[in-house]
Amino acid sequence: MSYRQQEDESRVVLIPAGKPVGSVIWLHGLGADGRDFLPIVPELRLPASCAVRFVFPHAPVRAVTINAGMRMRAWYDILGFAPGAAQDERGIRDSAALVERLIAEERADGLESTRILLAGFSQGGAIALHAGLRHAEALAGVLALSTYLPLEEHLQEASGANRALPILMCHGRYDPVLPVEMAERSRDLLRERGYAVQWKDYPMQHQVCAAEIVDIAVWLRRRFEPA
Repeated sequence: MSYRQQEDESRVVLIPAGKPVGSVIWLHGLGADGRDFLPIVPELRLPASCAVRFVFPHAPVRAVTINAGMRMRAWYDILGFAPGAAQDERGIRDSAALVERLIAEERADGLESTRILLAGFSQGGAIALHAGLRHAEALAGVLALSTYLPLEEHLQEASGANRALPILMCHGRYDPVLPVEMAERSRDLLRERGYAVQWKDYPMQHQVCAAEIVDIAVWLRRRFEPA
């Protein structure tokens, strides 16, 4: 699969040859930018029947409390990782609103909502989960990598349209940044609420590995290839 790259100050977009059959909006992690996951796309080796447009937005630059207030690209501020630590609710909701605008742009370009998938790593995965569960129309799925569900106490806000949302959560067993137990808690909560969460863990830290990329590719093909 060959792609044409477009970029502006807000995002990087990989456009497949031919008419896109779907779109993946992929959110990067803390301190990175939209270019971070570009190299993974060719590694997915998606066939022509799965010609997906990849949208990689850049998070806004903001001060991050746990990093001594340093300014960097972040979807929201992180106040702490200890159980019960306060969360940046406004930042999370503002970034979810940005995702809503990106979905609206894909819809305006002719894609059905069921052909639009949210993906993200770490902070980006948290926003993908938060926004995907609340979106008013059924989506193709949420790919949540090395992440957790933020604002879990507000899960009653979830949209009925996405009760059957396909969710793939992947995590490193030795993650020192977001311990696997944190992700397992989110997984278990979602399953208790009736969501069909597929779970994969790997012998890695806070990163992406080759076996994970293979699993992601298989999962994406199931979401987008013709029946």
